[in-house]
This record gives sequence, C-alpha cells and structure tokens, in this order.
Amino acid sequence: MNESWTELRITVPAAQADMAGDIANMVVPYGIYMEDYSHLEEEAMEIAHIDLIDEELLQKDREHAVIHIYISPEDNPAEAVSFLRERYAAASIPCEITLGDCAEEDWINNWKKYFKPMPVGEKLLIRPLWEEEYDPQGRTVLHLEPGLAFGTGTHETTRLCLELLEKYVSPGTGFLDMGCGSGILSVAALLLGAKSAVGVDIDPLAVKTAVENARVNGVGERFTGICGNLGEKVTGKFQVAAANIVADIVILLSQDAPRFLTLDSVYIVSGIIDTREQDVLDALSGRFTVLERREEKGWVAMALRLNA
Repeated sequence: MNESWTELRITVPAAQADMAGDIANMVVPYGIYMEDYSHLEEEAMEIAHIDLIDEELLQKDREHAVIHIYISPEDNPAEAVSFLRERYAAASIPCEITLGDCAEEDWINNWKKYFKPMPVGEKLLIRPLWEEEYDPQGRTVLHLEPGLAFGTGTHETTRLCLELLEKYVSPGTGFLDMGCGSGILSVAALLLGAKSAVGVDIDPLAVKTAVENARVNGVGERFTGICGNLGEKVTGKFQVAAANIVADIVILLSQDAPRFLTLDSVYIVSGIIDTREQDVLDALSGRFTVLERREEKGWVAMALRLNA
C-alpha cells in the first residue's frame, strides 16, 4: 500500500500564475503541476489538428489558476504553507491554500490525462509513452516518459529550447544538457543528429529518467547521464550546451559554462521569465554575445556565444 502524500491546492489569479508557479517551485523540486485555462481557446486553435480539448476542459475556470504541490510523508506541509503564504504576500499575489491527502500513485498519474502528442518547432513531435494512437505528421517522434522529472515539452521554456536546438544542432554536434530533468533536450539533440549528449542533474531520479528516455528513443548508446555538480563531474568541450531551469540557476550555471564551450559553441539559456531577463543579461555581460532571442507568453530563451 502506498503512503499518503499531502496535496496543496493553491488558487491564484490567472494573470499571476507564472510568478506564483515560480514561487511554488521553491518548495519542492518535483511533484508540482499547474492548471491554467486562461488561454485555452487560443491554445486550442494552435493545436487544433490534435484532439486535445474535451468538454471537461471547456468548463474550467478561466479567471484563476490552481497550482498543485505534493509533499512527501517525510516532510512537514505546515512549513510549506507558511513559506508560500509569506512569499505570496510579499509578491502581492492573493491566494487560497487547501490541504488534502493523496496517494502517491494518484498524483503521479493525475496530470497525464492532459498531456497529449504535441508538435514542436518544424521537425519534432513529442509523444507521451502512454498515448498509443497518434499521427507523426511526418515529424521526428520523441517518445517521452517524464516520470517525476521536469521536462515534457508542454511548457514554453522547453518548447523554445527545442526550437533553438533544431536550428543549432547539426550532425557531429556534442551536446551538454545542464540540468537535464527528463532528458528531453538531450534526446531531441540526438534525434536531430548530435553525435553525443551529456546530461547532468543533481537529482538522481531525473538522471535515471533521462537515461531511460534515451534508451526508449534508441539513442541510449550516445547519451551519458551524470548525477552531481556540473563543475565537479563534467569535462570536455561541447559545440552546443543548454540550461533550461530558472533565472537564478541559469546565472549560477553560467559561471561554469565557459569551461565547456569553445568560441564557436552555442549556449542556449531558457526558463527565464521576462521580468528577470535583464538580471540574466547583466550577469552574462562581457562574457557572452546574444545571437538570438525568442519569447513566448512572458518566457524568454536566448542563444549565446562566448566572447573572445
């Protein structure tokens, strides 16, 4: 029998959902998902060729977003609630927090019903492993089981990264995935022709998931998963590197990034909410030149090159 986890349901105004989600991610590095239907019709038009939207979704509240956080039996949910209330108050985000019990197997599977095959960029289609019927649409199919790791391709930050990978990865590329999560970027790079990929993460579950996703996609022999600190565990130079996390971690990782790049390498950074973009640019100033900037729904990704 599975132990009972605690589910925190945090209701916030939809307009502040992104910032509220960033704050919620500070509580746990796993076990979080967000229901935000404020742009449902707009998004449905973009992916109308995929049968994603059903009547249940059309009845959802458009004015509020609900963030679900899952606290393990070993952790104290009261501490998480106290932290969240304090941070949301400081950010002037009104919130309603409710608690309930949830079996581990329930929260692991709850979000899956909304994750469907999805085209990304011009070449890729992300297909969750539990979706057996799908149309590849002439694209390269990336089969994905995220498990409990970050990275499904549904979030703007990951999509922006994948689009940039399509442009900058070429046959023979060596790719470094800094904070690999589910391994989606590494697997995509390999499917797009990269010679090899190294994915590093401090979460052993993420590395395990990434290794399995590489195997499922037939690129396991060209992928190396490393658990630990980037600066201590990784050596060598890479033609393309990516960090798709959050602004503060992008800034931190970028201190070590030059060690793994040549003057011809491309360094892709994402996970940056637009209000933190200037902080990232200030931290990278003098060391990197921006080759390209992309933005979607308030999230920013950039392709950079190391200065001589």
